[in-house]
Amino acid sequence: MSITKDSVMALREKTGAGLIDCKRALADSNGDMDEAVSILRKKGVATAAKKSGRSASEGVIAQSISRDRSKGILVEVNCETDFVAKNEDFVEFSTSIASELLNDPQIDLEEKRTEQVAKIGENIQISRSETLSPTSSGLVESYVHTGAKVAVLLSIGSDSTDVSGHDRVVSMAKDICMHIAATSPVCVSREEVPSDLVEKEREIANAQAVGKPAQAIEKIVTGKLEKYYSGVCLLEQPFVKNPDQSIQQYVDEVGKEVNSPLRVEKFLRFQVGEKA
Repeated sequence: MSITKDSVMALREKTGAGLIDCKRALADSNGDMDEAVSILRKKGVATAAKKSGRSASEGVIAQSISRDRSKGILVEVNCETDFVAKNEDFVEFSTSIASELLNDPQIDLEEKRTEQVAKIGENIQISRSETLSPTSSGLVESYVHTGAKVAVLLSIGSDSTDVSGHDRVVSMAKDICMHIAATSPVCVSREEVPSDLVEKEREIANAQAVGKPAQAIEKIVTGKLEKYYSGVCLLEQPFVKNPDQSIQQYVDEVGKEVNSPLRVEKFLRFQVGEKA
């Protein structure tokens, strides 16, 4: 049976496989389209298995947020080269994975990953994902930095049910996401700073104050700890768009504007290649 150009193109459109692979699959299946698809999928599985041991340290961070802003997700999808990480098909694949995982965390993505490995020609790994939701009323917002190497997901809580659709609150949340991407805070507030980190900073401050009077040492240590908190705690950091204002002050300001107290509940900051 002769293989037509139209049938080859139709198979390629259906599977995303290369023209030569499509032509061979149609030849092996005697022109049977369904069988050709099966052949290509089997080949994809074999290709994926062969490539699975290769390092995949490049990639992108993809995000997805539900329409009502009640839930969001960040997903890191890795590949072998930065060239592929910038590939439109790879980026679209990563975005679709985020959307599917948001809707169904238990979904089996292996078949999709395998097909993409065959299509892209590199090992691909879906290395981590995490979801975020407000504890009660509120919203989630995200920001993906240019190149998708860094992304942030943020939950804002409120006692009002109206803030999720309020443009001012959404704009504030986006601002804070961009701020987090730039400053990489450790946690939301000082109460969340791990005790071992605080003790380490205290030891450093005490060592730097050796030889000073006891009263002076206490002030020096307290001052250095306050400076440390303002560097690692999101709410105490100077807002990058207005350094005269802290993030907490910004949140309080917007809360007054919309007549509803707002609170930053949690954030996620993913960066390609970092340890989860």
